Amino acid sequence: MLVAELFFGRNIRGRGPLSETEWADFAAAVVTPNFPAGFTEFDGAGQWQNPATGRISREPTKILLISAQRAPDLAPRLTAVIDAYKTRFHQQSVGIITRDSCAAF
Repeated sequence: MLVAELFFGRNIRGRGPLSETEWADFAAAVVTPNFPAGFTEFDGAGQWQNPATGRISREPTKILLISAQRAPDLAPRLTAVIDAYKTRFHQQSVGIITRDSCAAF
C-alpha cells in the first residue's frame, strides 16, 4: 500500500484561519469522494518557508493520513485533493509525503 501524509496550512490570506466547519465541508465534498475507504485527520502546528520570499511562517495545520492500494488512479486522486484545497482556500502549496508500507484493515 501507499501511505500519503498531506499537510494543509490553515492560515488564509486576507481573513481568519480555516474553521473546523470549513475543513469538515472540504473533507466531505473532496476527500471522502476521492478516498471513500477512509482516512485519518489530525491537527498540527506547521512551519513553512515561502520559496519566493524566503519568509518563514508558522500556522495551524490539518494533517491528512491516507493509506491506499496502489492503482493507476491513486496519484490523480491525491492531486485532486491537493489542487482543490489550493484553489478553494487560495493556498500556494500543500505538503505531501508518500511511502510504501505493509498495511491491512
